[in-house]
Amino acid sequence: MIVRILETIRDSENSHPAAPARGGTSPFEHVTNLKALFTLASMKTRIALLLPFLLVGAIALGQISPDPEILAEVNHIPAVDNHTHVTKAVAPGEKDDDFDALPCDPLEPSETPFMALPENPKFLEAWQKLYGYQYSDREPEHVRELLATKQRIQQEQGNDYPSWVLDKLNIQYMLSNRVAMGRGLDPKRFLWVPFDDALILPLDNSAVADNPDRKIFYKRERKLLSKYMTESAVNATPTTFDAYIAKVVVPTLERQKKAGAVAVKFEAAYLRTLDFGKPQPETSAKLYARYAQGGTPSKEENLLVQNTLFRAIAHEAGRLGLPVHIHTGTGCGGYFDLVGANPGLLNSVLSDSSFRKTTFVLIHGGSGPYTKVAAFLMGKPNVYVDFSEQDARLSTRTIAEVLRYWLEAYPEKVMFGTDLAPGSPEIGWEETGYSNAKTGREGLGLALTEMVNDGEITKYRALEIAHMVMRGTALKLYGLKD
Repeated sequence: MIVRILETIRDSENSHPAAPARGGTSPFEHVTNLKALFTLASMKTRIALLLPFLLVGAIALGQISPDPEILAEVNHIPAVDNHTHVTKAVAPGEKDDDFDALPCDPLEPSETPFMALPENPKFLEAWQKLYGYQYSDREPEHVRELLATKQRIQQEQGNDYPSWVLDKLNIQYMLSNRVAMGRGLDPKRFLWVPFDDALILPLDNSAVADNPDRKIFYKRERKLLSKYMTESAVNATPTTFDAYIAKVVVPTLERQKKAGAVAVKFEAAYLRTLDFGKPQPETSAKLYARYAQGGTPSKEENLLVQNTLFRAIAHEAGRLGLPVHIHTGTGCGGYFDLVGANPGLLNSVLSDSSFRKTTFVLIHGGSGPYTKVAAFLMGKPNVYVDFSEQDARLSTRTIAEVLRYWLEAYPEKVMFGTDLAPGSPEIGWEETGYSNAKTGREGLGLALTEMVNDGEITKYRALEIAHMVMRGTALKLYGLKD
């Protein structure tokens, strides 16, 4: 554009020194006053008049892509992926059901975001980078060749296959949200984050399972609670609230910690609102005792007991040094309550001084309409965010806007994450991991580039922030080796 404008001025002066440029080539053709001014001005004068416009255009063009030096450093950093649903190494025909306590597969089909569709060119790039795919198309015979190559590599790598993928993605540690870990998930690199929503659901949940998705999810949570109770050597629901905490909750969390858990995860937004209200321990204890052995509490009664149990679990997690991960923002399913997933609803918990020894991580950072809410919540001393899922749903430029807003507020509270998860044979956790990681790294690079260009930070500071976001903050938060 800049060259075109200069050429237009030159041609105008050489051909028609006393007349405005014609033929629709000048960007100022329809601005009468500028036309007259340019007609009378010399070539040097015209360039001087245009200089402010050229500089603005140059800055805008420069921010379309990240600074090469910044992006190169971001790409070079061995990452800590704060949130994933990675699958274990599976044999042909074997299925892994432990990658999520509440998988979306059983739900009614819902719309897929545009950036997550198979047509995303980054999935094609993933095939090329991971498996040496030699084509730039998705012809059926080529995809069959890809699947054969992928299967061959999985067989060759065996139990090392998940770590092989991590090396390809330049990820050192991957936090693995799973019901249980499995074959091939090396505990030195794959760090367990178990699901603990089931622990807040000891009562009959009929009244709170109030839509088709929740009916499915509450049923799954009941099975998981039975598993936790069996592992705690508890055959029946304890009759008192305190006994339930002592015999089921505390042993489960301690067992998870001993098995290598670095945090615990709540997907509560799929089950209810994130508003855990004000603590009412005495009322909750009475309600628990009333319904523990039978009967169906109302929705309000059930939620009140859930609120108190969540708080008890969060306190116990803090005692054990386990950060509490909470799903915030957008979710799957046609009945997902987006309003109930607003991280601002957690204020009664996050502002409670009794939780200052418990660290909370807002998973997905309020993905969708609540990213700015998440930015303000980071101002609390024990609250962090990651941008997992956002790098699956958003373009590089859009996620850069989110990240810049966060980094201008609390850069030391932001963490990288991909939310990679299994899918189809063609686009599994490996491909989503590659695509999401690439978008996330590029978005971070672009956000930092814009901050440097606008004079907010130096390039040296930009590289410092990049290391914090990609690994440094997570290393400190989870006590990991550098």
